[in-house]
Amino acid sequence: MMERIRQVAESTSVVIKFPPKLLSSYETFITKNAGAVGQVEGALRSLTYIIPGRFRETELASESLNSSVQLLSLYHDSLLSRALAQSLPRRKQYQSPHNRYTRFYCQKSATYRRTAVTLQVIQYTELLLEMMAKRRGEKAKWRVVVVLEAVKAMCRLILMRLTNSRPLLSPPLPEREVVDEELAAQQQQQQQGQEEERHIDSPPSERSERSETGSETWTMPRTSLTLPPLPSSEDISSYLLSKVLTADDIKPPKALMHRTTGLGELAEILYIIRPVIYATAMAYWTTPNPDGTPRGRGKADWRPWLLGLSIEYGARQLAKRELETRRPGGARGLTMLEKEELKRRGWALGWWGMRGAFYENITRGVIKGVVGRLKGKVVLDMVGSVMEDYDFLWDEYYFPTATL
Repeated sequence: MMERIRQVAESTSVVIKFPPKLLSSYETFITKNAGAVGQVEGALRSLTYIIPGRFRETELASESLNSSVQLLSLYHDSLLSRALAQSLPRRKQYQSPHNRYTRFYCQKSATYRRTAVTLQVIQYTELLLEMMAKRRGEKAKWRVVVVLEAVKAMCRLILMRLTNSRPLLSPPLPEREVVDEELAAQQQQQQQGQEEERHIDSPPSERSERSETGSETWTMPRTSLTLPPLPSSEDISSYLLSKVLTADDIKPPKALMHRTTGLGELAEILYIIRPVIYATAMAYWTTPNPDGTPRGRGKADWRPWLLGLSIEYGARQLAKRELETRRPGGARGLTMLEKEELKRRGWALGWWGMRGAFYENITRGVIKGVVGRLKGKVVLDMVGSVMEDYDFLWDEYYFPTATL
């Protein structure tokens, strides 16, 4: 029996293993056509935004396409990031604070990188797994939801530990950077160097006449240093502002997010485990007892909704209190990255209007009324049909309104 299992495993590994030459060609194609690949991914992603709910029997297929596009984009991000690091290793380039911070920890800790990738993969496939589990019944669906939320919370706690109790960012991996512009700039410099060598015997007056136009870079004949082209006279202000360094630009990556202590650390832990508690409460109060008697009012029961909202709002208030009492300058001492994360979490509170009892008792009726008013009108009828299609996802599944 063990010999048979070994043979099956070996044959499977051969099947899923791609030829190295083919894989290398694919990676080269992606790195050289990053812009076109991004446009194709965007088109496929837009298609997945239109399909959900429109064909009730094929929601599993549409979500499979969405998950596949997301996972492929994640793989492309890693390829482009590696290609960018290899192509210009010595050239200092601008990076967003989010990319600086997450790339620092990805390079510092392999555990952080693997945990962050695992978390992203789960987020990209969670709705697909929920749809597959729902076909086996509501109990199986909620069991899968609780397990996935528990695994994601464990990943986030590991990331929090690896960053020395710093607040988590979403997403935890660096965002995509375009390689084409950097490669084009490098090629342009090489071409200019070749042109300088070909015209090295040209008189100095000729070179100075070309530099006055301001449309090309100018290489100084004695030092061979290259000066950048002059900006347009109509764009001087924006050009100067783009060259100004802010405080966040000169800070080390670790200083872009401050460590949390005391109430702040407790608030971050509560924020991380809130989805697990809310999903467990929904699973308990929406499924009947073993004898078939209901435990509550199903999805219209207010207890899970109030419990989850209270935990998230309480965590936000604890974080604000820790910020005001222990952080020098309070909210004014926050970095731009911390402000963006707090703003994102604040907007995420609005999704509680699409969850649980609030959706069943209030939001759902509002959506039905709006859709009914838009029907029969020329352009607005399309908007109403899209809202009705997404209403099917919000009503049947848990993860479309999840923010963590």
